Order: sequence, then C-alpha cells, then structure tokens
Amino acid sequence: MWILRSNDEAEGGPYTFRMTPGRVRTLGRGPRADFVLDAALVSRVHCRLVVADGELVVENLGSTNGTFVNDRQVERATLKAGDRLRTGRVELTVSAE
Repeated sequence: MWILRSNDEAEGGPYTFRMTPGRVRTLGRGPRADFVLDAALVSRVHCRLVVADGELVVENLGSTNGTFVNDRQVERATLKAGDRLRTGRVELTVSAE
C-alpha cells in the first residue's frame, strides 16, 4: 500500500490518501476527483495515480498549474517513498507500507 500525506498546514488540509495495488484514482478539487483537495490552484481533475507492478505512478491530466515531483514539473513519473508530489500549493509526501 502507498500513502500520500500532507503536512498539517496544507491549504484545505491536512490530507491522507491511500493507494492499493490495481487501483486508479484521480486527484483534483472537483467533485469528479476520487481524492479531493480543497485548494484554489488545483485543477478540477489534476492528475491520475496508478498502482501497477508494485509501483506508484502519477500522470498529469492537462492541469493548468502542472504536477511536480520533488520540485520538478512532470507529465508522468514513478514515485518512490520519500518523494514529494505537489499540485497547486498542496504538497503530499509519499510513503510505502
């Protein structure tokens, strides 16, 4: 299982999201997102998270303000424990259990 967790000061947060194998989830501020962030700079459907073959992958979905991993803008990236995923002003730290 993968866990994405914000700090207590995150805009609209704190947030904790769990990802299990074989699951696909969207992250955004709109009601169609699976994981909702109550933050102004997050697109309605901002990015997609996928767990496959034991890896957690993030894919940007054409968001206005971009998706960042460890302060680097990405369209697609494989996440590792300790990585920081940022959408808008919300930063989520990745951990594995």
